[in-house]
Amino acid sequence: MTTTASPLTRTAAFAVLFAAATVAGRLTALDATNLSLVWPAAGVAALWLCVQRRSPLRWLDVAVLAVITVVANVATGATAGQAAVFVVANVLQAGSFALLITRWRPRLWSLADGGGLRGLRDLWALLAAAFVATAAGAVVGAVGMWLVDDIPSWLTTQVWLARNIAGVLVLGTAGLSAARAVLRARPSAPVDGWRLVEYAAVAACSVLGYTVAFVATGGMPVAATLIALTVWAAVRLSTAFVAVHTAAVATIAVVFTLHGQGPFAVVSSLAGRALVVQLFVVIVAIVGLTLALGRDERAELLRELALEKDTAAQRAALKRAIIDSMADGVSVVDSTGRITLRNPAAGHLLGDGLGPDDRADHHGMHHLDGTPMTEAEMPYTHIARGGAEEEVDVLVRNETTPDGRILHVRSTALPEPRGGRSAVLVYHDVTAERRHRDELTAFAGVVAHDLLNPLAAVEGWTDAATEALHDADPHRAELALVRVTRASARMRILINDLLAYTTARDATIAPTAVDLTALVTEIAAARADTAVVAGTPVPRFTHGELDPVDADIVLLRQLLDNLIGNAVKYTAPGTVPHLTITTTRHGGVVTTTITDNGIGIPAGQHEKIFTTFHRAHTGARYPGTGLGLAICKRIVERHGGTISAGDNPGGGTRFTFTLPATTSRPACGFTPPAPRSEGEQSPPRPNARSTGRGS
Repeated sequence: MTTTASPLTRTAAFAVLFAAATVAGRLTALDATNLSLVWPAAGVAALWLCVQRRSPLRWLDVAVLAVITVVANVATGATAGQAAVFVVANVLQAGSFALLITRWRPRLWSLADGGGLRGLRDLWALLAAAFVATAAGAVVGAVGMWLVDDIPSWLTTQVWLARNIAGVLVLGTAGLSAARAVLRARPSAPVDGWRLVEYAAVAACSVLGYTVAFVATGGMPVAATLIALTVWAAVRLSTAFVAVHTAAVATIAVVFTLHGQGPFAVVSSLAGRALVVQLFVVIVAIVGLTLALGRDERAELLRELALEKDTAAQRAALKRAIIDSMADGVSVVDSTGRITLRNPAAGHLLGDGLGPDDRADHHGMHHLDGTPMTEAEMPYTHIARGGAEEEVDVLVRNETTPDGRILHVRSTALPEPRGGRSAVLVYHDVTAERRHRDELTAFAGVVAHDLLNPLAAVEGWTDAATEALHDADPHRAELALVRVTRASARMRILINDLLAYTTARDATIAPTAVDLTALVTEIAAARADTAVVAGTPVPRFTHGELDPVDADIVLLRQLLDNLIGNAVKYTAPGTVPHLTITTTRHGGVVTTTITDNGIGIPAGQHEKIFTTFHRAHTGARYPGTGLGLAICKRIVERHGGTISAGDNPGGGTRFTFTLPATTSRPACGFTPPAPRSEGEQSPPRPNARSTGRGS
């Protein structure tokens, strides 16, 4: 028992209690043998040494206990020899009990959480320790009394044993329970008024019942009916109240019986009468504590069960939330092919609208070559047949996914309660990864092919130039070097396009308000200058005031330059390129349209032209890498827009793309060409058109 008092204070308190209990016990001593018929001091001594088991002054407790025993017994008529016997018996009994109970139940005498009488095992341990200790004390007491007086009878030995067991059991449990109830009481806790009424009712009925049974019945055998009061208290009220109630009714029963009143007074022998009433007290205590502790254990088990149930429900809810929030699909398929669990991602990947009882083979799983998977080839079938964990890629094609979706499926076994094995299937969408891998494969093949051609030309014409120089043929060497330069230029163009494609795909964008009118004017002027220098027809541009957009200025410049350059490039020989650029705004989106008078796009290729390395027109007249429009698509999509191509009703092509609109003032304006050095001629500028700025 843990208290805040010092060891000396506890020693003094127990000394007072022990002295009072010893005197009370001695007042019930038989005249001939000085054997007390009740011995409450046994319970006080047991509590004393158990509480002080870790005190550094244990020797002082034993000494005080011995002195009080001698003084109280001598003062109440015992001889010095009898007092010595009582000292040895009491110290042995209390010490043995403290040693056994602290070894078997070390937390029984603690006031901390987890201490006290918490179950039937604690009660049985308490009874066992009390029986062993009191038996040892009874044997020593009987032998000692025989040595100093006369051979004691078996009845007096039994009285000694019964009285001390009753003292330890009743006073020990009552003292422990009362101390825990007082020290651990919560003043702020709400008080149940009806429960207080029930406490009062049990107390009143007990006083009335025991008074009637021991006073008004004239010795009728009605003691058994009094146990009903203990049962009432044990079933409904706290264990501490049951222990105190047992101590109170035991006191009433013993006092009335020793005064010749009550159902036990019919026993003629005073020692026999004391033995019967002590056994009654022990039975009442055991019945009450057994019922109360059993009820407490049941309540604790129910509380722990409810706590575990709540914890399990919380964990299940957490796991369900985690599974439902996963981007990968998860489903559990039993050995018959029935889906027993599925998260929303699995429903999306496999096809929405399927209930939990749908079969897994209804999802339309196919091999990657498009052939349907048979029942025996399903991943869950492999697990149900005892197979090991496996991973496989499948093609899912059904009503909700008509274009098909490639899923990477990982299947693991999950034992079923009644035998068999379910399969836990995890689906990961690898459609984009497959497409990207196919693009990389095609990318590598085309790059290798397109780079080998100019490289082979460079090597061949370098050898030809070397031979020409060796043969002293400068004209042939010059021709070979010109072709080397041309091949290296083609290689440079391809490499630059590859770098541009990578930039459009992976570079970080920094959107800002862009004046689209100024940017188009700048690009048109640059294209006009390039055409004048190259001696080709100068393209004409028609555009009005264009809506500003919110875009990355570098990528937007590349987008417009690619589309305008594409329109100029794919123009029939002898035709002056004519481009018309317009915009319309709908809410937060600006739609830009670029129409030209070029050769157009072959039928059926309006979507393919935006794929990497696709060229709608092949041949020497229209060279290229097939990356320009793929770069345009990447740029538009990274801004959250779309791009498409169509036919121009007047001949040529119409490109349309969308970009986010801006409400802030554009910071981008037309940047005039840098000043030329003295003597450098500037190419002529075309006249402006009435429909807009042209070049």
